Amino acid sequence: MTGALVRLLRAGRRLAVVLAILCAGPAFALHRESPPAVRLSSGGPHFVPHVDILETETELIFKVDAAGVSQKDIDVQLENGTMTLKGERKFEKDDKVKGYHRIERSYGAFARSFTLPDTVDPEGVRADYAQGVLTITLAKKELAKPRAIKVHVT
Repeated sequence: MTGALVRLLRAGRRLAVVLAILCAGPAFALHRESPPAVRLSSGGPHFVPHVDILETETELIFKVDAAGVSQKDIDVQLENGTMTLKGERKFEKDDKVKGYHRIERSYGAFARSFTLPDTVDPEGVRADYAQGVLTITLAKKELAKPRAIKVHVT
């Protein structure tokens, strides 16, 4: 045991000693130095884009984090009151680039489905892709839009 650990023990700091021993052990060093595997959808965690859904008086807006996904790899379908997003974030393998220390981003195919309310007009759909964000705007039917009714006093 090193002098620093003995001093910690004498000072009654057992937890600090245990942590120091664990963090200095070979298992911790192996975990710290081994490069993580590339995460693909075929095994382990895979890419699932996060989605924000905003409703205004006239629209339902979906904002999808799709950074690294090519526009040609994105498919949006509306069918029977369900919107389905499909796509793929591809891991671009470059034989010239070697020696990754860490790969934390997820890759692979994804599919997400959302049940839409009856108030959505399936003919009023627009999709825009800019700066890694896919924005899907769904117009509401005229019946669903709020309207002011003036009350006349007689």
